[in-house]
Amino acid sequence: LGIVTTINNYLSNYILIILLLGMGIWFTVRTKAIQFRCFGEGWRRVFGDFSLRGGNQGGGMTSFQALSTAIAAQVGTGNIVGACGAIIVGGPGAIFWMWIIALLGMATNYAEAVMAQKTRVVDEDGTVHGGPVYYITTAFKGNGGKFLAGFFAVAIILALGFMGCMVQSNSIAETMNTAFGIPTWVMGLIVVILAGIVFIGGVSRLAAVTEKIVPIMAVLYVLGSLVILIMNAANIPATFALIFQCAFNPDATVGGATFGIIAAISQGAKRGLFSNEAGMGSTPHAHALAKVKQPQDQGALAIIGVFVDTFVILTLTALVLITSGLIPEGMTGTALTQAAFSLTFGSFGKVFIAICMLFFAFSTILGWYFFGQVNFNALFGSKYTKVYSLIVVLFILIGSSLKVDLVWALADFFNGLMAVPNLLALLALSGVVAGIARNKKD
Repeated sequence: LGIVTTINNYLSNYILIILLLGMGIWFTVRTKAIQFRCFGEGWRRVFGDFSLRGGNQGGGMTSFQALSTAIAAQVGTGNIVGACGAIIVGGPGAIFWMWIIALLGMATNYAEAVMAQKTRVVDEDGTVHGGPVYYITTAFKGNGGKFLAGFFAVAIILALGFMGCMVQSNSIAETMNTAFGIPTWVMGLIVVILAGIVFIGGVSRLAAVTEKIVPIMAVLYVLGSLVILIMNAANIPATFALIFQCAFNPDATVGGATFGIIAAISQGAKRGLFSNEAGMGSTPHAHALAKVKQPQDQGALAIIGVFVDTFVILTLTALVLITSGLIPEGMTGTALTQAAFSLTFGSFGKVFIAICMLFFAFSTILGWYFFGQVNFNALFGSKYTKVYSLIVVLFILIGSSLKVDLVWALADFFNGLMAVPNLLALLALSGVVAGIARNKKD
């Protein structure tokens, strides 16, 4: 565990931050700030294609189903645990840097979505295949491209499909045990049954579930958070002032704890990048399946996915935590969030967070399972999909009852590794992305 943690620290604190930040700046410049130019269009497409009953798309997805599947993967336990960790280590100023990272990440996610659309393959029966493995081999021909694509596929299967689903089920089981006293193995079995029902139905059923569960979980969490913020309305101006103050003050002090500007930038960047997943190579799998007229249409929606993850869900979590005044109290992770919500909701606070975590983590399991499946099929063929599904189900069940510190560390490790070939391919194809972005009207 110590060796893996050390490698992860260097990978996430230095290499990935530099790569992902650089890529965000690069695509912002090359696309002439596409995240601002297409922001309004993105929202128009969200509401124009909005439907909780998109139906079977014959091997693909509606544009909204693809967005919902992407957000299902983006909005997970990291939006609660990640926000807590960033503030505890980096102080309130970390939230400001999360916003900056998200603004840049929108351009990167646009690039991922349009290239996933541009390089996708459609079978004769209408089944759609797409994702980074397809644009990696487009960017790099020959054995080099095949190696990078295979490397990416193996990394994402391990990081998200197997270990990622394991830690998400662990989060569900622990919070439900705390809130309701349900044994962790029982909760694990329930998650396995629910997930198995979705897995058996294939892409169509997964899309049908995510298009319903994502809006519900978002509205539920937003409403609960807004109730608390309304109750703490008097603290909101001071909270925003604190965020900006700590973002640029090298010796910011909050409740007796001192936070440096380097820690704020580092934590904001790291937690923000791993929360919205822009540039990591995960969400393009969903965007590739969207039935749209042209790639840039889905690119505009991808921008909204990052916005919802960071500027809505993660920001609300941060505001609830900071306005509660509990930051220097020594609590961490979910316990801190539950305590903040309990100040207003009483004992229902733990229940509310447990329910939200169930939605967040379960939807992430669905998204990550699908991303892993696409790459498993790319490596071994669709005839072995049931084998992959069985392995994922076993990991979900085992993860619900085990201490998974090492698994979390390994998941982070492979999550970081899979970003490297994805970013290299995007960089090589940046001219194509820029050309597509130039066709957008300001």
